[in-house]
Amino acid sequence: MNHAFEQLPRESNKAFAAFSLYLSMGPERSLATVAQKLHKSVTMLGRWSAKFDWPARVAAHAAHLAIIEREAVEAAARGKAAEWGKRETRLRETEWRLHERAIAAAEKALDAFMEKDKVYANLADTARMLEIASKLGRLATGLGTDGERRGGDDLPGLRVEVTVALEKIYGQAEPAPTGEIVDVQTVVALPAKTS
Repeated sequence: MNHAFEQLPRESNKAFAAFSLYLSMGPERSLATVAQKLHKSVTMLGRWSAKFDWPARVAAHAAHLAIIEREAVEAAARGKAAEWGKRETRLRETEWRLHERAIAAAEKALDAFMEKDKVYANLADTARMLEIASKLGRLATGLGTDGERRGGDDLPGLRVEVTVALEKIYGQAEPAPTGEIVDVQTVVALPAKTS
């Protein structure tokens, strides 16, 4: 509730009417204009303004309107966010349905190709269908289309472990044949610490 626009105790109806007119004038408000419109003296309006603190009431009213405006903007933003949330959900559900249909079509094509009963699709078409189905499934479930989860990449560590395991099994990689150009970078050694 906006208390700035309420009549104060001991404020006469005439004083409140003058304040109401003053408030309604917006940024162009002035005691002189109100005095002219109400056929009152500027001195009397000045006393009412001081006694009933018109500047503070105007500021409180402006703050109240700012809160209402901010709340309206926030409500509109929440509404837009909710609408976009619904759109995202619908899109993910559509992508998932398409993913399932594409997988089913690819399985049917692969079965037909393997049985060679009839030509439903060639192997390249089937592979492309599986690739599309995989991308749709990843998009629908929040995975990246590059095969990585959004939370981070666990593959570099795995690659190092696989490399180490292969080196244990097969030995170290052979050195590059002589005559092959190898790009190297010179690293300057840091001075040793002295105690």
